[in-house]
Amino acid sequence: MHNSHDPKVLPVRDGVSPSCVVLPSQGGGLLIDFLCERLPAVSRKDWLRRMAAGQVVSETGDRADPASGFIPGLRYYYYRELDAEPEIPFAAQVIHRDGHLLVADKPHFLPVVPAGQYLQNTLLVRLKREFDLPELSPIHRIDRDTAGLVVFSVQRATRGIYQGLFRDRAIHKVYEAVAPFRADLSFPREHASRLEESGHFFRMHEVAGEPNSRTLMEIIEHNQAWARYRLSPVSGKRHQLRVHMAALSLPLRGDTFYPVVNDPEHGDYSNPLQLLARSLSFEDPLTGQVREFTSRRSLQALPQD
Repeated sequence: MHNSHDPKVLPVRDGVSPSCVVLPSQGGGLLIDFLCERLPAVSRKDWLRRMAAGQVVSETGDRADPASGFIPGLRYYYYRELDAEPEIPFAAQVIHRDGHLLVADKPHFLPVVPAGQYLQNTLLVRLKREFDLPELSPIHRIDRDTAGLVVFSVQRATRGIYQGLFRDRAIHKVYEAVAPFRADLSFPREHASRLEESGHFFRMHEVAGEPNSRTLMEIIEHNQAWARYRLSPVSGKRHQLRVHMAALSLPLRGDTFYPVVNDPEHGDYSNPLQLLARSLSFEDPLTGQVREFTSRRSLQALPQD
């Protein structure tokens, strides 16, 4: 029986796996009309070119053409393309690799997966190309602006087992951050709140209601103005550490998203977010072995003013 979630219809190309679009359960007309409406960033001319090259293929292996009809519920696969993308002049280090897992130590500014204007200059695509690992997939994410550890599944067969560790919060994660020091706040402390999407630039914000996010906070060192914090997220909400620290009037040094959006110009790498995924540990569900990984990167020294 065909598994539509494991398509063999298009191979990995230059480290990039095919993207997927699912036709809605209701609709009609021509497939190309739907694609132009659903994915307007790709022109009709470009869809026709891709179809002619055999680069738009259904989950059953049939090549799409301009006369292909709309079949509700059918998946189609295609390659994401960019005319140009910014070069990221920083490289990750691989600190562990075996038959099931790969652990990379990511620099600031490098996205983990393709999105927006980044495709080849992403951690996932670079690693797929470097190690020829077509089934490589991240089992968790960190922000483009954050440096540190990212864990990848090497093979599809055991991916779900390792994903379950993050889903069940069976992995202990520790981050480091540089942010202002407040003498009126006591540490260690736990910050708990309810985080929801704000609807603005993918930002999150705290709202009233039962907490769905928790972070343990400690101070490693400090001077009169700044501190280095150890942050241990109990949950894994998007931007959780950045939002929790900003809520305490402790915005992370270099944060251009919280408390306000202040994006730098493209190519400006002068002010990296001072947040590092320092370490993670877990009991390997396949071997029972305790796994511990530590980033080899470091954040800036504490400013003196």
